[in-house]
Amino acid sequence: GNGLLKKKVLTPGKGPESRPRKGQDVTVRLKTSLEDASVVEDWVSLTFTLGDGDVIQALDLCVQLMGIEETVLIDANSKYCYGTQGRIPNILPNANLLLEVTLLDVHDGPDLELLTGQEKLALANQKRERGNFYYQQADYVFAINSYDIALKIVNSSSKVDFTPDEENELLDVKMKCLNNLAASQLKLDHFEAALKSCNMVLEQQPENIKALFRKGKTIHAELSKLVKKHADQKIVETAMYRKMLGNVSTSTNKPAHESSLSISWKWLFGATAIAIGGVALSVVIAARN
Repeated sequence: GNGLLKKKVLTPGKGPESRPRKGQDVTVRLKTSLEDASVVEDWVSLTFTLGDGDVIQALDLCVQLMGIEETVLIDANSKYCYGTQGRIPNILPNANLLLEVTLLDVHDGPDLELLTGQEKLALANQKRERGNFYYQQADYVFAINSYDIALKIVNSSSKVDFTPDEENELLDVKMKCLNNLAASQLKLDHFEAALKSCNMVLEQQPENIKALFRKGKTIHAELSKLVKKHADQKIVETAMYRKMLGNVSTSTNKPAHESSLSISWKWLFGATAIAIGGVALSVVIAARN
């Protein structure tokens, strides 16, 4: 609708009734070129889960509108590809791409309950690594989506018995996903969600340094917001009282304003010191243990 993503049908397929649905696994043949026609990717067979963000948006969005055996040419703005970061060395920042895509196959994704331990680990790590890719691209919303999918895989019930080593590996993946999820949530100022993610790690691993550090950052950010709100409220109240008393002198306003800020920031430093001190103490205790 915005003209930044265009799809042209080169070879018709089996029609709309054969279009894939989100959550299904699709296999495509893909050739990716720059605007100067130089080829940067040539996949004979590429399989991914539709709608999971496993591939660039241009491919994820357009394949949903394709029928089996259909071949299309996609003209994609960099916004729907690798954006301002690019993919060094062969795709520069803000590079538009041309994608020639053929939809080869569509099938339902795996039943998570029937995956072996190694299959579940491989799938969860694939989603986690995609989240890391988005985090490095500063696409924190997409990163959160990938980490959430990885956690859904790890937390899914199973009808297959896992070895103790596999259980430990799955727990390790879960802790990594939760820590990375907290980091992404902090980038978006989702402090309550970040605190919840950190606490979920610390419930399993009280000595986890990354979770302790990010929890400290989250508490500090929340305190800063609270102090600013408190200071702003003081300024509003001071102005209101001044107006009620008919006192518009700026000389009385400045000390009151400075006083409220001074009290607020002293409170912030004190509260932050307590929060950081608590986290630091936890780190020291963990290190000794």
